[in-house]
Amino acid sequence: MLKQFPRLSLIWADGGYSGEKLASWVKAMCGWMLEIVKRSDNLKGFHILPKRWIVERTFGWLNWSRRLTKDFEHTTKSSEFMVKIAMIRIMTKRLA
Repeated sequence: MLKQFPRLSLIWADGGYSGEKLASWVKAMCGWMLEIVKRSDNLKGFHILPKRWIVERTFGWLNWSRRLTKDFEHTTKSSEFMVKIAMIRIMTKRLA
C-alpha cells in the first residue's frame, strides 16, 4: 500500500469508524494515522465539521457524473475506473 500512495499519511474518517481496533490496524498494515472527525453532541441542526466538507464536496462533484449516481457497475474495477474518469473530467474542466 505504501508504494501505491507514498504521500498519504493521514486519513480522516466519520465517527462511525471510531475504535482503537481499526486505528491500530490501519497503523500496523499501512503506516497511516486514522483521525476521526466527530460531531459534538451539543450541536443541533447543520454545522460544518472540519475537513469533512472536503469529502462531502467531492462526492457532490462525482454525482454530476450520471454513471456514478447509481451503482451500475458489475465489478469494483470498473467502478473504480468510472470514478477516475469522472475526476479526470472535473480536473480538465478546471484547467480549461
